[in-house]
Amino acid sequence: MKWNRAVHHVEHLASACAGMAAKPATIFPLRVVGLWVAGGLLGPAADDVDSALVALEVDLPAEEVPWLVEPAGATHWGNAVKLAQSPLAVRWRSAHAPVWNHILERPARVWTVTDGLDEDALAALRAGDGERVRAPAPADRDARMAAELRISHAALVERTAAYQDRRWRPGKLEPVADALWQASAGYLDVLSVTKTGESWAKQV
Repeated sequence: MKWNRAVHHVEHLASACAGMAAKPATIFPLRVVGLWVAGGLLGPAADDVDSALVALEVDLPAEEVPWLVEPAGATHWGNAVKLAQSPLAVRWRSAHAPVWNHILERPARVWTVTDGLDEDALAALRAGDGERVRAPAPADRDARMAAELRISHAALVERTAAYQDRRWRPGKLEPVADALWQASAGYLDVLSVTKTGESWAKQV
């Protein structure tokens, strides 16, 4: 993807976040409160960017937003902003825990529900100066990943039980199976990092 086009999509998503924040919680109960950028867009500007990775920060407990899992209401929210048509790779994160992890390394915040769009951060992305607006390096990486692993394991246990309970019942199995797959992928990825230091998700 062209660099300027990728930044344009980030700005467009920030605008969509602001628009959704103004809609009633009774219609869209999932509240997105922050937008962060990670990955290749934080490096020096180039003609093309390999990864346009963003994180959507939601007002849910960390236990309800395990790694690589879409929280309740994410599909409804995403459909409203046509998220599936965006070329951005989206990761969901809780506003009640650090956004960063082994994939979202020192992300840059570009929008919040309280402060709006960070024009300086967006300008830095356009100029290929993302390093200037990135979050500082964390000092407690091991503790953070241990917390991620604990949450991911709990999600895997819960969704495995839900799948087992629903497997032979009438009705569509796909939503339960997809939920289990997400929890499995997240757990395997965090586990691989805590055991080997390498991301499983980057290898598949």
